[in-house]
Amino acid sequence: MKPDLFQAPDYYLLDELLSDEHKMVRDAAREWVKREVSPIIEDYAQKAQFPEQIIKGLADIGAFGPYIPEEYGGAGLDQISYGLIMQEIERGDSGVRSTASVQSSLVMYPIWKYGNEEQRIKYLPKLASGEFMGCFGLTEPDFGSNPSGMITNFKDMGDHYLLNGAKMWISNAPFADIAVVWAKDEKVRIHGLIVERGMEGFTTPETHNKWSLRASATGELIFDNVKVPKENLLPNKSGLGAPLGCLDSARYGIAWGAIGAAMDCYDTALRYAQERIQFDKPIAATQLQQKKLAEMITEITKAQLLTWRLGVLRNEGKATSAQISMAKRNNVDMAINIAREARQILGGMGITGEYSIMRHMMNLESVITYEGTHDIHLLITGMDITGHAAFK
Repeated sequence: MKPDLFQAPDYYLLDELLSDEHKMVRDAAREWVKREVSPIIEDYAQKAQFPEQIIKGLADIGAFGPYIPEEYGGAGLDQISYGLIMQEIERGDSGVRSTASVQSSLVMYPIWKYGNEEQRIKYLPKLASGEFMGCFGLTEPDFGSNPSGMITNFKDMGDHYLLNGAKMWISNAPFADIAVVWAKDEKVRIHGLIVERGMEGFTTPETHNKWSLRASATGELIFDNVKVPKENLLPNKSGLGAPLGCLDSARYGIAWGAIGAAMDCYDTALRYAQERIQFDKPIAATQLQQKKLAEMITEITKAQLLTWRLGVLRNEGKATSAQISMAKRNNVDMAINIAREARQILGGMGITGEYSIMRHMMNLESVITYEGTHDIHLLITGMDITGHAAFK
C-alpha cells in the first residue's frame, strides 16, 4: 500500500485569499482523505463497491450539509468551506464526493430550503450525522437533460399520495434511507416528495457493470403504487425551479471537486516525471513533459481563481445559475484533459491501479455528463449571453 504523498499546488498563492477557518476545514478534510480514503479506494474501485465504513468519517469532517445551520445538525459553514471540502474529497475519489454532494446539495438542501420546520427537525440532524443517507430522484430512463418531461407522478388519494414511476442513475440509491423524489401532480406541476425506505412498492435495484464511479453505489428508484404520507410533500417550492435550485448547489460543489481530481493527477505526474529516468535524465527535464506539466498547472490555477470568485458570489447571494454552469463545465473539462495528459506522462504505469490517474479519468467521464452534460452547460451559457434558448 503506497503512502499518500499528495502536495496541493497553489501557484498563485490562493491560500492568502482564504480565512483561517477555510484552511482549517480544508486541512482536516485533506488529512482525513489521506488517512481513510487513499489507502482503500483502489481496492474498492476494483471491487466496484462503496466503502460504507467511511460514512461516519464524512460526517465528522462536516461533508454532509456543511452550510446547513447548526440548529439542524449542520456545520454552519460558508460556501467556500463547502467547496474546499468537496475539492479534498474528490481528490480522493469522485464517487466518494458524489456521495457527499448528493447528501448535502440534493437531499439536505431541498429539505432545508423547501421543507417545513417539522421536516427539517425530523430529517436534517440524522442526515448530517450520517445516521440517515439520502438520494435524489430526478433523472428518468427517457428524461435526462429534459427533466420537465418526467412521467413519474402522484395522485391525491385523500389521506395520502399514490406515487408511480421510475428514476435511474441515482447515486446512493442502493443504501439510501430516504429519497427526495420529484414527480408531477394531477395538474402536471412538479413537487418534491420524501420517500422512505420500507414504504410498500418502493425498491432500489443497484446498477452494475459500470466502468466509471466504481466506488460509488448507483441504482434505480422504482415506485409501484407507493403510499406517501401527505406530510412528506415539500411545501415551500414547486415547479422545475425547485430541483434545479438543488442542482445549482451540487454543480457548484462539482466545480470545486473537479479541481481536486485534477490536482491529484498533476501532483502524481509531476512526482513521477521527477523520478523517472530515461536517457540518463529525469523525464521532467524534457521539453515535451514540461509542456504538459506547465499547461496542467496553468489550467488548475485558472480553475482555482474562477471557483474561488464563484464562492465569493455564492456567499453574497449573487451567483447565477449560468455562472455555476460555466464553472462546472470548465473545471470538469479541465480535469479530464489533465487526467489524460498525466496518464501519458506515466506511460504504461498510468493504466495501473498503483496510481490514481486512470481511476480519476474513468470517474470524470461520469462527472462531465451528470448534473448537466458538457454540451447542455455550453447551451446554458449561450442562452444567458444571447437571450435565445437553443436546446431544441
